[in-house]
Amino acid sequence: MGSRIETALKDLADRVISCERCPRLRAYCQQIARAKKRAFIDWDYWGKPLPGFGDVHAKLLIIGLAPAAHGGNRTGRMFTGDSSADWLIRALYEAGFANQPISVGKDDGLRLNSAYITATVRCAPPSNKPTKKEIENCSSYLTEELALLQEVKLVLTLGRVAFKAYLTHLPQGSLTRRLAFKHGALYGIGAKMPLLMASYHPSRQNTFTGRLTWEEWSRIFTEVHRILG
Repeated sequence: MGSRIETALKDLADRVISCERCPRLRAYCQQIARAKKRAFIDWDYWGKPLPGFGDVHAKLLIIGLAPAAHGGNRTGRMFTGDSSADWLIRALYEAGFANQPISVGKDDGLRLNSAYITATVRCAPPSNKPTKKEIENCSSYLTEELALLQEVKLVLTLGRVAFKAYLTHLPQGSLTRRLAFKHGALYGIGAKMPLLMASYHPSRQNTFTGRLTWEEWSRIFTEVHRILG
């Protein structure tokens, strides 16, 4: 079973990496990869769309917004090489979902345990703001991941955009229409559906301003660990 899922996820990853559905995003990622950031001038930027990664037997699925221009778009792996990665991977490590507390490059030895990380949009968007059409263009990739990762018991969405994007993949009805984004909110969708938890995204905009403190962030993963055992 694991082999079949691994093969299917590898096929999906290949299609994501070669995706050209959003000309604006592809042009932006390539422009960033050429211009680079002074601190990373010696890097050979990835500059392509990014697939999800993690444990194929994941009980925890984490959905972010999109790769960072000088994070994932540089390193070639989601939540790798930027401040959001520092917060997420450290929290996952402390909760037992990762083998190390850092994520700096795709060959750094990071392994996720019973967790899988993906995103709403697979290319870095200008100003971290993908359009509605760009979100729709990427939606089918998340649909495939949700179908393949059949052992997921809890979905953690990082930020309002990811929360709303995940809701579009749920059976539509009065229940899903009542679900509201609130940091720390936990929702039961149905007997055969994973639980849904909402959190602020660990972006600089939230962590540097104090909107999201480390204590609040760590509490999310303490609760996730408690739920999943």
